[in-house]
Amino acid sequence: MNKSYKKIIALVFLFTSFFSCEDLTEVNTNPNGLQPDVVNPNLVLPTVLTEAAKLYVNLGYQDIAGVVQHTQKDAWSSGHNDYDWGGNQSWGAYYDILRNNQLVYERSVAMNMEFQQGVSLVMRAFMFGLITDLWGDAPYTTALKGELGKTEDILPAFDSQETIYTGILADLEKANTLLSKSKAEYSGIVDNVDVYYGGDPTKWRKMANSLALRYYMRISAKKADVAKAGIEKIVGNAAQYPIITVNTEDATMGFPGTSDGTAWPANAVFDVSGSNYRRIKMAGTLVESLQSLKDPRLAVWANKVEIPLVVDATLPAGTDKIEGGKRYLSPDKVGATVIDTDPEYVGLPTAFSALPSAYNLNPTPGQTSFNPHVSFLNDIYKAASGPLLRARLISAAEVNFILAEAALKGWNAGDAKARYEAGVRASLNTWGVGGTANTYLANAGVAYEGTIKQVIEQKWIASWTAATESWFDFRRTGFPALKAGPAAKRQALPVRFYYMQDELNINKANTSAALDKLEVTNFSQADGKNSAWSKPWLIQGTGKPW
Repeated sequence: MNKSYKKIIALVFLFTSFFSCEDLTEVNTNPNGLQPDVVNPNLVLPTVLTEAAKLYVNLGYQDIAGVVQHTQKDAWSSGHNDYDWGGNQSWGAYYDILRNNQLVYERSVAMNMEFQQGVSLVMRAFMFGLITDLWGDAPYTTALKGELGKTEDILPAFDSQETIYTGILADLEKANTLLSKSKAEYSGIVDNVDVYYGGDPTKWRKMANSLALRYYMRISAKKADVAKAGIEKIVGNAAQYPIITVNTEDATMGFPGTSDGTAWPANAVFDVSGSNYRRIKMAGTLVESLQSLKDPRLAVWANKVEIPLVVDATLPAGTDKIEGGKRYLSPDKVGATVIDTDPEYVGLPTAFSALPSAYNLNPTPGQTSFNPHVSFLNDIYKAASGPLLRARLISAAEVNFILAEAALKGWNAGDAKARYEAGVRASLNTWGVGGTANTYLANAGVAYEGTIKQVIEQKWIASWTAATESWFDFRRTGFPALKAGPAAKRQALPVRFYYMQDELNINKANTSAALDKLEVTNFSQADGKNSAWSKPWLIQGTGKPW
């Protein structure tokens, strides 16, 4: 993870294929901007922001969406549905972003560009947060010092999760101070370089403090006093610690959609066969939850079943016919096969079979399946770009749910009911169905019950396409009460990523020391310590999630 700055400079120009910032040449007054010791940070920042957002949405829309049962795949499904991840989940791309980000920070300090300093600290916290959340202990203190040439920098030790979270919160505190001025007081801001907030320091400051709420709640089971004090400090000092409160302040990034690399993932524009879009289905767990709550977001996220199944005992034996847009079956044609005859929405069950494309009597099972009896994702997800196709790094919905949970813990975080309802409203607004909020909040199961379980379950729904946060919530709370499917690699959900083989081989001593600190569980089995079912510090001793 410690490479030459030459790679950083090669990556500098990646952003030009993602967002066109034609006026940057006017801002970069350095004619030799390719050199890391003189480069303008505005040239590197777009790469940091775009690559971080793309990594995050790919987690939350792909395999982690499978873990938390937002989606399932009907082909190429073993990783997504069954957690068959193997042992080579690389964090290389994460550290690539952090190296670029370190250059942004160093050059911003040298050029006294406080806005860029603050932004880079927020992104450092975000990226290191992802690394430790996903893997556990990881290189942190000496992770970005390979250029110094010392062995301990080239082969860095792994810092504890506790150390990393402490550092993350310190960076966010510093960012809050750096970003506390009006825009006019900063130098060197180029609005369209900032693909999240258009150069708005106030919104970046709110993102910093909202991320701090996320990480305080993350460590709440292990360091309750620290978490309580941190959250109460932020909530009790709104002027000093502003936070994201409405969905127009969400930290998001849209997709230009001008190439495969700048488009919404798994779109059917650059994947002309549409196979990647076609394979991703709504999970039955989420569909059934949304149906039970009469949730208006279901129609935004999924299409109705093209051809519903109808089993009719009055039909002659052997009947299997399509008529009037429905497939009619006599009971003998179904036999003991489990099917879903919902006339509107049908989700794919969790890891139910090694051949998920065969579900619901699909007439075309296999890799090229087109199952007319299971709901496809909404057609908006075929597109390369669109108003709802955004990477969402942190949102008003998440912030309000965090504060609702804090209030239910008895912390001074506002009124739990008001926070919960604000979280629901923010999510509904995000997906264009805010007008249904009053009706939805009165529905059975949605109307406020005053339980952390209900808060986390609504937060799980609201994390659609950003499902990584729901995985981390599940680990520490056990909610929603998700169960692994019969074909899953283990009969429990995983709790971390594997350390990759290259790290085990090249940085063996330090990786082994980190492995020794993992807690082997009954589900670790043949994987041993380096298992997706071995518990990192964050959940050791908590009894969660299983």
